[in-house]
Amino acid sequence: MSEVMLAERFYADGKRIALEEVPIPEPGPGQVRIKVEYCGICHSDISLMNGTFPAPLPVVTQGHEASGTIEKLGPGVTEWQVGDRVIPAAGRPCLKCRRCRRGDFPNCLNLQLMAFAYDGAWAQYTIASSMGLTRVPDEVDMRQAAILADAVSTPFGAVVRTGKVHPGNAVGVWGLGGVGTHIVQLARLAGGVPVIGFDVDDFALERAKKLGADHVFRSDDPDLLAKVTEATGGRMIDVAFDAVGIRSTLRQAVASLDHSGRVVVVGMSAQEVALGTSVTEFNLAEKQILGHTGYKNQDISMLAEMLRYGRLDLTQSVSEVVPLREIQTGLDHLEGKVGHPIRILVDPWA
Repeated sequence: MSEVMLAERFYADGKRIALEEVPIPEPGPGQVRIKVEYCGICHSDISLMNGTFPAPLPVVTQGHEASGTIEKLGPGVTEWQVGDRVIPAAGRPCLKCRRCRRGDFPNCLNLQLMAFAYDGAWAQYTIASSMGLTRVPDEVDMRQAAILADAVSTPFGAVVRTGKVHPGNAVGVWGLGGVGTHIVQLARLAGGVPVIGFDVDDFALERAKKLGADHVFRSDDPDLLAKVTEATGGRMIDVAFDAVGIRSTLRQAVASLDHSGRVVVVGMSAQEVALGTSVTEFNLAEKQILGHTGYKNQDISMLAEMLRYGRLDLTQSVSEVVPLREIQTGLDHLEGKVGHPIRILVDPWA
């Protein structure tokens, strides 16, 4: 094995990226080295590059949605073997906050994010904790496995944990890109009916309809609320998901809610929260707004089993695969919505 590998490196000073040959990392105690097969490109990666997310490190390898095979075990690792197909967790507990001090590691208040607080997987090899790995079933394609860590697990957490969608809930999803499209699929699996998708992109609307939405509407339609009323038989929406995170989508989501309905905000932006309604009206209708981010490691395992048994179809979710050497092309395509991507993957070995 050569002593160096190809990796993307983000430099906070100047907000620039570079492809470099860097030393192949060695796993420490309790860690494994993973030969990366695929790694997704996420909007949060772009948010680090443009400064929306503050950079915790001056230099870091990006990429946090990865799949690969274990290539080397660190000292003390006995529960895994070289050659195991795995998905690394995209974060690790800080071990310092009050929750970590009492052993509540899954609910760490200062979770250290892969590709932000430590090196990620836009590289040929990456290091991961053996405790945060998910085994990839043999029946699951490694391209689909890669996007489980965030692109699918974050929507899963939003639907199941924060939104608590259950059979019979009327569900609305604003923004039908990567996150929103998966929310549509997962809300349907959770029993949501009807599931309604909203966007200004006709291609995204049609795709959401094919992947399980019962109704799709343009969010700039002046008769939108009337159409929601008709589609739900007058009961409006029980659980709305804002996968965009801007003022206009949040206002529409709040306005569409039934009594005691809730909005789960998954999308992120620098815009201030503005509901477009009075506090009195909001309170009398007992509406709720909930913020959501991330997932729990067990969510990835559950999603992998859903793929294994054919309950979840992600065959349309990988829009493009680019070589690591052409990472900028993948970034440009995601930011410019070239080909209406759900997820673009990086192949470090192409």
